[in-house]
Amino acid sequence: MRVLCVAAARPNFMKVKPVVDALEAAGLETVLVHTGQHYDADMSEVFFDDLGLRPPDHHLGVGSGTQAEQAARVMTAFEPLVNKLRPDQLVVVGDVTSTMACALVGAKTGCLVAHVEAGLRSRDWTMPEEINRVVTDRVSDILLAPSPDAVENLRSEGYRVDQIHLVGNVMVDTLLANLDRARQRPVWSGLGVEPGSYGLVTLHRPDNVDDPQQLRTILGALGEIARRMPLVFPVHPRTRSTLDGLGIPDGLSLLPPAGYLDFIALESAAAVVLTDSGGVQEETTVLGVPCLTLRDNTERPITVTEGTNQVVGRNPDSIVSTTFKVLEEGVVKRRPALWDGRAGERIGEVLARAEPGAHRRPTEQL
Repeated sequence: MRVLCVAAARPNFMKVKPVVDALEAAGLETVLVHTGQHYDADMSEVFFDDLGLRPPDHHLGVGSGTQAEQAARVMTAFEPLVNKLRPDQLVVVGDVTSTMACALVGAKTGCLVAHVEAGLRSRDWTMPEEINRVVTDRVSDILLAPSPDAVENLRSEGYRVDQIHLVGNVMVDTLLANLDRARQRPVWSGLGVEPGSYGLVTLHRPDNVDDPQQLRTILGALGEIARRMPLVFPVHPRTRSTLDGLGIPDGLSLLPPAGYLDFIALESAAAVVLTDSGGVQEETTVLGVPCLTLRDNTERPITVTEGTNQVVGRNPDSIVSTTFKVLEEGVVKRRPALWDGRAGERIGEVLARAEPGAHRRPTEQL
């Protein structure tokens, strides 16, 4: 059985590594494809090195562009590869544009399509990722859900029980496998902070960083927090282009994008994390670090109900007051049951049992 695994952007690499390892351990011919949606060294190559992820067998080199341009480039580059390799299965992970585009190609060319991280929903249709998630699930045959809330979302949308598999969170597999190694990194050297003495910031969502006025408002809140505690801010390339025209508050230290191991080291030793990243919400839950999500919603509500995350929105007063409260009172440390480092194994078992050519989409007859 030949399985194509697709990775495209920074969050995909952490998700695909346990899947590739499990498929290869099961004896399946596994072909790794990098679409090149994230293409510079800080957002791509460093993650392959940090994770020990083998070089991709195929690199599509699609680069940047609008949502439509990127999707079109991925589809036109990926379709000839699928036609040439004729895989039995296609595995896509996460919710980036490449995930949706490759899933569409796989469905139209007759692959059995499996979606890792299926069923997550923010119900915010202004998020490109929400559209990507819903479309990818709709054309997938096998839905690999990270949490019970994702399973319930899929059931309520009409997917059949035999399509849905609760497997746990592959991000957690990667985190637990690398945590000890990450904590040995000398990341604090030169930053002027000590473990436990700082807050960590990440921002990259378009509605937070593309509008200079919105980003300026968030920076004002961060400046208030930085008067009490220094903040470390590895800056995403998308955010950097807007930041260049804004004043940076005292106490906020801007860094280049961090590699995976360095970021986990910073994250695990932070007193609090302020973020708009879904993956960071999950990682902080496992690490037991307080997390404040600077968005109005989350597609990962389990990080709130069974984790350390709070969704605080983008009102500066709420951001500041909640941060100070968390610093004073702390949070209850909880972790969802199947976030145990074995999600990749469960995915491997599901895919090894899948019959090539056995399409299971809801609109087809059993």
